[in-house]
Amino acid sequence: MHPGKIAGILSVLVFVGTGLKAQEKFTMAEATNGMATTLAPQSIKQASWRPGTNTFTQVVKNGDDESMTATDLPAEDSYTLLHLADINNALHNDLKSMPAIKWLDKDNLYFTDKQTLEKGKVSAAGISWNKWATLPAEAKNVSPDKSGKIAYTIDNNLWLVNNGKAVAVTKDANKNIVNGQSVHREEFGIDHGIFFSPKGNYLAYYRMDQTMVNDYPIIRWDTVPAQVDLIKYPMAGGTSHQVTLCVYNPATRRTVTMQTGVPKDHYLTCVTWGPDEQYIYIAILNRDQNHLWLNKYEAQSGKKVKTLFEETDTRYVHPEHGLTFLPAVSDKFIWWSDRDGYRHLYLYNTDGKLIRQVTRGKWVVNELLGFNEKNEEVLITASKESPMEKHGYTVNWNTGEMNRIDKGAGMHTILPSDDGKYVFDVYSNADVAKKSVLRSTDGKYSKVVLDAPDPLAGYDRPEVKNVTLEASDGTPLYGKLILPLHFNPNRKYPVIVYLYNGPNVQLLHNSFPASGNLWYEYMAQHGYIVFTMDGRGSLNRGMAFEQATFRHLGEVELDDQMKGVKYLWSLPYVDRERMGIHGWSFGGFMTTNMMLKHPGVFKCAVAGGPVMDWKMYEVMYTERYMDRPQDNPEGYEQANLLDKVKSLKGKLLLIHGTQDNVVVWQHSIRFLKKCVDEGVQLDYFVYPGYEHNVRGKDRVHLMQKITDYFDTYLR
Repeated sequence: MHPGKIAGILSVLVFVGTGLKAQEKFTMAEATNGMATTLAPQSIKQASWRPGTNTFTQVVKNGDDESMTATDLPAEDSYTLLHLADINNALHNDLKSMPAIKWLDKDNLYFTDKQTLEKGKVSAAGISWNKWATLPAEAKNVSPDKSGKIAYTIDNNLWLVNNGKAVAVTKDANKNIVNGQSVHREEFGIDHGIFFSPKGNYLAYYRMDQTMVNDYPIIRWDTVPAQVDLIKYPMAGGTSHQVTLCVYNPATRRTVTMQTGVPKDHYLTCVTWGPDEQYIYIAILNRDQNHLWLNKYEAQSGKKVKTLFEETDTRYVHPEHGLTFLPAVSDKFIWWSDRDGYRHLYLYNTDGKLIRQVTRGKWVVNELLGFNEKNEEVLITASKESPMEKHGYTVNWNTGEMNRIDKGAGMHTILPSDDGKYVFDVYSNADVAKKSVLRSTDGKYSKVVLDAPDPLAGYDRPEVKNVTLEASDGTPLYGKLILPLHFNPNRKYPVIVYLYNGPNVQLLHNSFPASGNLWYEYMAQHGYIVFTMDGRGSLNRGMAFEQATFRHLGEVELDDQMKGVKYLWSLPYVDRERMGIHGWSFGGFMTTNMMLKHPGVFKCAVAGGPVMDWKMYEVMYTERYMDRPQDNPEGYEQANLLDKVKSLKGKLLLIHGTQDNVVVWQHSIRFLKKCVDEGVQLDYFVYPGYEHNVRGKDRVHLMQKITDYFDTYLR
């Protein structure tokens, strides 16, 4: 499932707290939301670099006042750019805290107050503020550009504010023709549908025709009588939507469509403007997702210029990144590819000639952060040291020479200055809650800005052990074992296995807290052993690791998770008669899968938002990993849980949001019906009004429900 969806799924298991007391246990509220709220480590607020400079900016609080301060590097001269009071006085507002301020360029910034965008201009005299635009209440997908234009959508149409006037770019009366929004169910790295050209002279946008896709009912239960919202949900093997890319010229108010050809249900990804605004590049991926063409189009005519190159794979090609042009160069760009088995960067020219492979090795590039033009370096993050860590590096795009930027083990988030000479590095590991450091990329400058104290100090916390197991093909598998509080090796303890083990997700990192999740620690505080492991099929280990599950979701992953089970059985303090398992979404599928294909291993289970039949899941995700149902009937039948309910032993609780538009509610409803037909008993709970994730205060209810279930059957 798409990372954006997955993030919400996994956040079900994050955590909360107030004042700390010596050797205190977590409350359920702390164990659910605390790491994102009152137990979150201190951090730098609104950290950013002023564009075109080596000036680091942040928001600081002094009593009742908040201000944006700036520090020039390397001199470390610090000064205040603006106070909250300055904004309120200039705009006659009454903001209680500093709004989220974003830089447009070196001298212009903006923030959004409800539907109004306020623009600031920096000068020697300070920052002058003016109303940029007030958008309609229905405006969504708001996209401001440094050219002064603002694009946004209302319902299915696209609008543009140009010179203070709002113009309708599209006027499609059919609501199933959608403009300027994400397409392809937000797969392929797609998270928006509006693309301003580099100088803002043109506006490209996705146009999605989904009239041919089946309607799917999502029922709203908060009205009487209940209402039906019809969405378009293309299921595996069925009819998919058709997407084109359009370019609008504000000067002429003329729109052209890129001639991307047929078949019309292919995928348009990696949309990128050329620096000179003459050309636009689109990666065309076929419906089978095993053949990609990187095409170049004339932006003003829509005509295809040429195919720069093609990529094929016997299983699937998975593009997620657009082209990144080298600084001050219009004919050379960086392309991401998994072609050598690991995700690396390749340097091409705009004629489609491969100049060189920039990065290589048995590790994965995670992010392309920016460039140091003077040193001919690209700044990246990668898993080079370990799949459990992420670090920053400079890589010379001519020689491949690679140097690590950061210090300290763990997971690093790197924010570079425009020229790539400095970075703001924030990291954590099992022993470091959060450390924020300003660094030069040549290693000559380093200054700790904030070393956050441990927000969990004083809590009575369990021991966490890192575990490495071995898959059937010899691949190392990384897991974590969280032992009960005041662990006694001579006792027998109940066990909970938490799993996801699906594509695009990695559960385990060397980060804070060491357990990875305070709910694990809550359960350990109450006498449970908790175990979690990333098996084959999951993220950040290369294509052989990820594609091991191809066409047979739920088989190799189950084999790997059983390796974890057998490891647990080998431990003398594990009570194998009191084992439970829990997962959400793909993890819900895996939980149910385990209960049906290995009955009796687990005494009880909780499966949230589970896929029960992959024929009912969305086209883009499912067909990538399973091919179409008509082409892989054996694989779909193997993964279909609806016809395996008779195998259930032990207690199973299914949980689903009634308005789930990702794994639609029908999955668990059909499973219930099969259980009734087969005389199989199970437990069921729904969250009215919730989509795929249960958020906010109700998440505490969810985690208490799950905990109570385990307490009932494993204590």
